[in-house]
Amino acid sequence: MIALTLPDGAVRQFDGPVSGLDVAKSIGSSLAKKALAVKYNGEVRDLARLIEADGTLEIVTKGHPEALPLMRHDCAHVMAEAVQELYPDTQVTIGPSIENGFYYDFARKTPFTPDDLVRIEKRMKEIVDRNETIEREVWDRNEAIKFFLDKGESYKAEIIRDLPETETITCYRQGNFIDLCRGPHMPSTAKLGKAFKLMKVAGAYWRGNSDNEMLQRIYGTCWEDDEQLNAYLHMLEEAEKRDHRRLGREMDLFHMQEEAQGSVFWHARGLTLYRAIENYIRERLDAAGYQEVRTPQLVDRVLWEKSGHWEKFRENMFTTAPDSDEKVLALKPMNCPCHVQIFRMGSKSYRDLPLRMAEFGCCHRNEPSGGLHGIMRVRQFIQDDAHIFCTEDQIISETKIFCDLLKSVYKDFGFTDVVVKFSDRPEIRAGSDEIWDKAENALRVAAEEAGLKLEINPGEGAFYGPKLEFVLRDAIGRDWQCGTLQADFVLPERLDASYMGEDGEKHRPVMLHRALLGSLERFIGILIENYAGRLPLWLSPVHAVICSITNEADDYAREVHALLASKGLRVELDLRNEKISYKVREHSHAKIPLILALGKRESEERTASVRRLGFAHPKTFGIDGLAENMTAEIRNRLIEPDF
Repeated sequence: MIALTLPDGAVRQFDGPVSGLDVAKSIGSSLAKKALAVKYNGEVRDLARLIEADGTLEIVTKGHPEALPLMRHDCAHVMAEAVQELYPDTQVTIGPSIENGFYYDFARKTPFTPDDLVRIEKRMKEIVDRNETIEREVWDRNEAIKFFLDKGESYKAEIIRDLPETETITCYRQGNFIDLCRGPHMPSTAKLGKAFKLMKVAGAYWRGNSDNEMLQRIYGTCWEDDEQLNAYLHMLEEAEKRDHRRLGREMDLFHMQEEAQGSVFWHARGLTLYRAIENYIRERLDAAGYQEVRTPQLVDRVLWEKSGHWEKFRENMFTTAPDSDEKVLALKPMNCPCHVQIFRMGSKSYRDLPLRMAEFGCCHRNEPSGGLHGIMRVRQFIQDDAHIFCTEDQIISETKIFCDLLKSVYKDFGFTDVVVKFSDRPEIRAGSDEIWDKAENALRVAAEEAGLKLEINPGEGAFYGPKLEFVLRDAIGRDWQCGTLQADFVLPERLDASYMGEDGEKHRPVMLHRALLGSLERFIGILIENYAGRLPLWLSPVHAVICSITNEADDYAREVHALLASKGLRVELDLRNEKISYKVREHSHAKIPLILALGKRESEERTASVRRLGFAHPKTFGIDGLAENMTAEIRNRLIEPDF
């Protein structure tokens, strides 16, 4: 007798081994038709696979969290089948599902073209229409190697050879196509539907090793229905329009170049935006009782070895004299070990805690060149980093204070849709299980006390402690992980940080690693794309450009410029002998929020014709009233225009 417990707590019993499909049929014929797979004891399995012992069981249908990854994996197999039907000389290698889609790497001498992608996609839809049954088969290792070698599939044979001897070798058959795969898969190709699209071709080294052969990787996207697919494609179109790299050039904020790969050249306007954000965060931290510090860029490797970062991050660290016996210094990839050094200077008492230490710390990480992306992912960046040294009893209160600060900051920047993920212990970590139990429990309780609704992100904690990750959703529905709070019982022990307790004994502080924005460079990129360059007035590098319509208004334009500048407004003057339509077009393209057009009439009436970015028609304001409106909107950090 086999007993299977369903999500609603109901238990279904069967006389012997039973397939997932039969379980679904026992619940209802409608469910059986919709079923794609089952989740048995937490493992997603094929519907046809027999269940031979008691356990928990969920039926996976569209809408289930496991459905899309399953469909995308099937879509990769359907694409591989289509490729080999159309181009028989092609070897298939590895093809997983990924976020928003899938890819498959192919070994083929002739490059794939955009026209090829159209042909492949058409053939994929034909394979869906064939409704080919997808069957799992267990193979003998040597037979599988011989099979793929005989087919000319040397990459598949290599994968099998490298698998542990204890590994069960499984292949999946659909029609005449057989692929090495652990699975699981849906029952047939028809279950996939046609809500997929092939996106692009890129190069990829075999197994990610640059010493290996270069393969061709075809990326695709796959969704449960056409509505989801079209929404995703629309989002991509919007994202292209909002690309921070293009807008950064148009707005004259920054540029990147090969001679400083992964580092940003900030122009005057870009640095103004940068400083506006930095000064805002500094103002909030000052009010929240943080001490701002600054620590060295170059630090002896000995400190990184003590902290554990050398073992974990060595390959991403820039070092001096890496191949000699001289003292090796490393450009810091993070600030935490340096902050512990400041904490250790002088004796600390429980009365000094919590001690909140902040730094706009310049960090360097040797990111792979292929992973660099504008200012979103760079090698040199500034973090709005801080560490809170506290007692165990203060974790809850400090977490609540931090979360309130974070939500307030995000609201000022216009982000109100925030998801919080709880990331627990990774497979490779520092510290004992006892320490991790304590840290995870403390952070989880603190998050609950702070009123946070948590999503579990298993195994994604830092190597020294669990963390909360704060994920922002932008204007077009993309998620960006920015803020973080990490509970660390390990680093204070490793670096010998202590304080004198109320009992007169030495104790280790708990170290809360926290950031509001993360990398300032990346956050600025997120802001630019979220607002499509049309930043709120308080963040705009230039609040207004004052444009003369005729030379008769030049003196008045200078007077208006001086008045607005005296109010602390960031204003520029454009007295060029150009048509006002040309000036308006040029400054609108640069995303200047306010363009003040001044002619003879405005000069006589002491007014300005104001064109606001995104609005069709200009409005006329008296200069004093305009200055008051602008300063009020900036002072209140309004997201939407107020006048």
